[in-house]
Amino acid sequence: MSLHTAVPETPDELMEFRQWFFKKTMQMERDQRTLEDDKRRLQLQRDRLERERRDFLREKEADERFRAQEEYVLRMKQQVLEDELQKLANEKQYLERQRKFYDHVRRFQQRQESAPGRDASVVKGELFFIGVQSEIALKKRYKDLIKIYHPDNMCGDTETLQEINREYDRLRLVFAVC
Repeated sequence: MSLHTAVPETPDELMEFRQWFFKKTMQMERDQRTLEDDKRRLQLQRDRLERERRDFLREKEADERFRAQEEYVLRMKQQVLEDELQKLANEKQYLERQRKFYDHVRRFQQRQESAPGRDASVVKGELFFIGVQSEIALKKRYKDLIKIYHPDNMCGDTETLQEINREYDRLRLVFAVC
């Protein structure tokens, strides 16, 4: 009998058919177990890859947040440095104006000392306010000068203070009109 015939005719053929059927059944069960094992392995690999992908995305997000924080800190540091640089530039300009002012006062005092018949210790008040361009700057300069030239101070001078007061009053009126 051929294994391909539909109905076994003899007991030997029936036995042979049963053996063949048993082998095929066993082979199919092995193939099915193999497929299920492969399916489990593939599922485990898929799960592992999914975990790795999620971990990678979390690390990527954490790196991006960290990088954003670093950029923010860097921008803040840069802003602080720029502000400090601007303050230094302003201070440099202020000191340069002060230097010019005191150079001017020194030259004026030298001219006064060399002029006959004048009191060399009295300086014209207008020299003290050179470079003042606003009412706020005028008040600040006046307060600074009062601290220096007030008669109660050791280096104070009444006549110079009177000159400073006259010029301050004059300039205050000028700024009030503007």
